[in-house]
Amino acid sequence: MQKVKVAFICVHNSCRSQMAEALGKHLASDTFESYSAGTQLRSQINQDAVRIMKQLYNIDMNETQRSKLLEDIPEVDIVITMGCNVQCPNLPCKHREDWGLDDPSGKEDAEFIQTARMIEEKILDLKCRMEAILR
Repeated sequence: MQKVKVAFICVHNSCRSQMAEALGKHLASDTFESYSAGTQLRSQINQDAVRIMKQLYNIDMNETQRSKLLEDIPEVDIVITMGCNVQCPNLPCKHREDWGLDDPSGKEDAEFIQTARMIEEKILDLKCRMEAILR
């Protein structure tokens, strides 16, 4: 059976959506495929997010990921928007939800850690919900 494809979407695809893609791959790759994308590219992933993900989960997003546009990822089944506080990008899908996460960019490490932990919790919840459906 083919795995469900989940896209984590944010305008810039440089912080929260990248963290979600990394944690999706790290915590739920047995249940779904994780992608991230946005409507605008950044030259690099937010380096504070990279540092915190390395510190908390030993994931080096500089090595495994890059900023991507919506058209750079395959068709997906589920779209998760991060809480853009502006017009979130739109992508065709079977299911959509918004996680309403504040952008920690430019803030203290504690904000990045809190965001990472919230994403971790939401990834694990999504995994449980999907496993229940797939049973």
